[in-house]
Amino acid sequence: MENINFTPKDILQKEFKQKMRGYDPTDVDSFLDDIIKDYESFQKNISEKDQQIDQLNSENRQLKSKTIELNNRLFEMPRTTIDPETSVDTRVTRQDKPVQENQESNVSNMDILKRLSNLERKVFGENLNN
Repeated sequence: MENINFTPKDILQKEFKQKMRGYDPTDVDSFLDDIIKDYESFQKNISEKDQQIDQLNSENRQLKSKTIELNNRLFEMPRTTIDPETSVDTRVTRQDKPVQENQESNVSNMDILKRLSNLERKVFGENLNN
């Protein structure tokens, strides 16, 4: 908002010099009133968008943190082999080291979902057998 020259209050308080063959002051005032309404609407819209951006940035940070936490859990899991009886591959694909918070990850959402699915099968499958 650094490039805005006028606020609604500035527009409202602006007075023009009258000349003999100038514009009709009533028309000018009416037009400026419409401009003030637009400015107020724009400011409200910008404020709402800023709030949405802040909310989405916060949500994004939380999801990134959750992704890092899940990747670190997967890293800590022991490797398993393919179970020939169920023909389900329960191997955990893991990275050589845990994901760091500021490090960019090349893991796609699909990779994370596959890993999570394998983890659930391992955890809940073992609990059902006991």
